Amino acid sequence: MSRGFNFSAGPAVLPEPVLRRAQAELLEWGGERASVMEVSHRGKAFIALAEKAEADLRALMGVPDDYAVLFLQGGATTHFALLPMNLAAAGQRADYLVTGAWSKKAASEAKPHAAVSVIADTAASTYTTLPAPGSYAIDPSAAYVHLVANETIHGVEFADAIDTGGVPLVADFSSSILSRPIDVSKYGVIYAGAQKNIGPSGLVVMVVRKDLLERAGQPRAKILSYKEHAAQGSMLNTPPTFSWYLAGLVFEWMLEQGGLATFEANNRRKAEALYTAIDGSGGFYRNPVALDARSLMNVPFMLKDAALDAAFLKESEAAGLLALKGHRDLGGMRASIYNALPYEAVAALVDFMGDFAKRHG
Repeated sequence: MSRGFNFSAGPAVLPEPVLRRAQAELLEWGGERASVMEVSHRGKAFIALAEKAEADLRALMGVPDDYAVLFLQGGATTHFALLPMNLAAAGQRADYLVTGAWSKKAASEAKPHAAVSVIADTAASTYTTLPAPGSYAIDPSAAYVHLVANETIHGVEFADAIDTGGVPLVADFSSSILSRPIDVSKYGVIYAGAQKNIGPSGLVVMVVRKDLLERAGQPRAKILSYKEHAAQGSMLNTPPTFSWYLAGLVFEWMLEQGGLATFEANNRRKAEALYTAIDGSGGFYRNPVALDARSLMNVPFMLKDAALDAAFLKESEAAGLLALKGHRDLGGMRASIYNALPYEAVAALVDFMGDFAKRHG
């Protein structure tokens, strides 16, 4: 057996150097004579690990000093509910842009805790476009404006932050965090499940402007309070230590590779190769997303005849191209080309697609 090229949408590919280092350190981490999974999260060694991971993430993203960085549990979906509980007063309006399955779920999960107003919804385009600037109105009294920066399922991505007129912008970056540089200061909150570009599942990274931590929000237990987590260095309870450790290794690896500018160049090269293969296939393959909304990370595509899907998946897996089956809501195929996926993987996929089209076209 050998490792294949993993195009999974998440849990997703991890950098091989990181996996090999974790393998070497699994039984004995540092000078602890125990695994990192076995040591106290309140011990000096793990505290040092946590502080370095935060410092490396701040360096990668250019996080300003007036932002807190949290390493939390629950997956991004949990925070669909926690965000309004922490940022909105009871009954206060929160504005949502719905551009795909995840932003639709985020709005739904927030409804018990805020007066959710869906100010834009691209369902009419079957979530293949983004709302045009000026086509929606933001309430200046809203607690925040929420969007999903990159829709993992539908493959649409915001190229930049939207103008919210001073209302805090909250963005789920689960499937595009660390894929390219962004201006953190344009956002009130950035949050992301780790299992795509950061590390294994079980961890959520949150970058939150400190003044927003002071909002009263709604009555909630301490464990549900971002302010309490920030005050305790994300160790209000036992954190997902192994996921945090692996995230720290990924941050270190990314800095060694040159940081986000390097990864943006790599990601654009991969995406361009794949979209060019799809668009140049003479209709054998099709990506439904509008050109100005296409994702750098998640590329859904359909074959001209859905009856060929099973053969495509069987043959691609045999060729070492893994997890290309599209999401059940869309069908077809989906290639997720996250940071840790090398260009060679995309080149191999493009070659396979060309050969498959010749044989079945």
